[in-house]
Amino acid sequence: MVSSPTRTQSPSLLDSGVSSWGAIALPDTALFGTDGIRGHAGDLLTAPLAMQIGYWAGQVLKATAAEIAPVILGQDSRNSSNMLAMALSAGLTAAGVDVWDLGLCPTPVVAFLTSHCGAIGGVMISASHNPPEDNGIKFFNPDGTKLATKLQQQIEAALRGRAAVVSASSKWGQHYSRSELICHYLKALQAPLTTQTDQPLAGMRVVLDLAWGSATRLSEAVFKAMGAETICLHDRPDGDLINVNCGSTHLGLLKAAVKEHTADLGFAFDGDADRVLAVDSQGRTVDGDYLLYFWGQHLLKSGQLPGNTIVSTVMSNLGFERAWKKQGGQLIRAAVGDQYVQAEMIRHGAKLGGEQSGHILCPHYGVSGDGLLTALHLATLVKQSGATLSDLMDQSFQTYPQVLKNVRVENRDRRLNWQSCDAVQTAIVQAEAAMGDRGRILVRASGTEPVIRVMVEAETDELVNHWTEHLVAIVQKHLA
Repeated sequence: MVSSPTRTQSPSLLDSGVSSWGAIALPDTALFGTDGIRGHAGDLLTAPLAMQIGYWAGQVLKATAAEIAPVILGQDSRNSSNMLAMALSAGLTAAGVDVWDLGLCPTPVVAFLTSHCGAIGGVMISASHNPPEDNGIKFFNPDGTKLATKLQQQIEAALRGRAAVVSASSKWGQHYSRSELICHYLKALQAPLTTQTDQPLAGMRVVLDLAWGSATRLSEAVFKAMGAETICLHDRPDGDLINVNCGSTHLGLLKAAVKEHTADLGFAFDGDADRVLAVDSQGRTVDGDYLLYFWGQHLLKSGQLPGNTIVSTVMSNLGFERAWKKQGGQLIRAAVGDQYVQAEMIRHGAKLGGEQSGHILCPHYGVSGDGLLTALHLATLVKQSGATLSDLMDQSFQTYPQVLKNVRVENRDRRLNWQSCDAVQTAIVQAEAAMGDRGRILVRASGTEPVIRVMVEAETDELVNHWTEHLVAIVQKHLA
């Protein structure tokens, strides 16, 4: 049981009359996207808005809780994270909710501690893999899963002035610094992997790209504790550089470092460390499809994969799907976004799911997507196999040519309503008819960035490149 905290002064006190905070302009489109609220810090995400979000989140979470308990709060290294965390905490405490502040930490730490500390909810200040100027607010249910859509809608309705009657708080909440709780997460992370030996990664050389973000606090220490020799890149928190030409969205420096240091493998995390991609000793990318394939094989052999089922997304490569089916497995595709993957996993009783981007869910070991957990399990299964990650890659599958292009569309309404553009829809129908069963197309508005994503996958590079260029040009002309 987690001990009671030592009380410190709240970061701010607000009058309980929320109307006194003044009106805040909100976009006409939904505020919550596929992973919380995300946008430019100081533009969409301001301190006044964060305070109101905190206040109404506190009211909604209190109304759904059996008894009043704290909210767990964490943040990444962005320069705006302190500002938003303090403002959000002010709103929560104004609603009569205590805040247990972890400080800098990976998003999965917030999810884990929310589910293990009897909290009424959790919140993470982070824009994940986005550039430094962006930020976001992610909420979690008491069980550590992403906040239910119904509760998100209630918070947003209140922000837009359509709140249900709210009773006045009988007391103010308090803000507590609770970084010491992170040790409980670290113990839970290592426990399943150290049953036979305290150092299951002894003899392995691993390169870690920590992206100047949340992974800088824990990752190197955990890998060393489990016996690995580590070489770290971008290994201190830096709000100006988080995700800039590094981490899981930019693997070039990691690939070079793995070869330079003759490492067994490398891992690259995103800004809040809830996802990870790997690199083998040859410098090949091991994306989420391969992570699911290798971990799925491991769980299948140990009888821990119900129905031989993996849940992935519409982005997953056809090569992965067909290789998994050849092994007698079933692949279920969900919409992009870990909350949709998790919903399908619950619906089908699946114990492994994830995204090509490296966001992997395995409820045997964690309550949320967790880059550090995934990296440790992959490294351990490679070590136990007696082979190298390169060997496992050679024995797995060939991906179909697939290209994903992002078209920047700053206008939020135009971006989220892209499907009403006749020119784009006509171009998609034309491309699908031309490729037939030789390929597929996916166009969607990102829920986390101001971009429209165009993905084309086909049997040949020629088909992929032709139709990607064509569709990107149409999107740029009519929407960008």
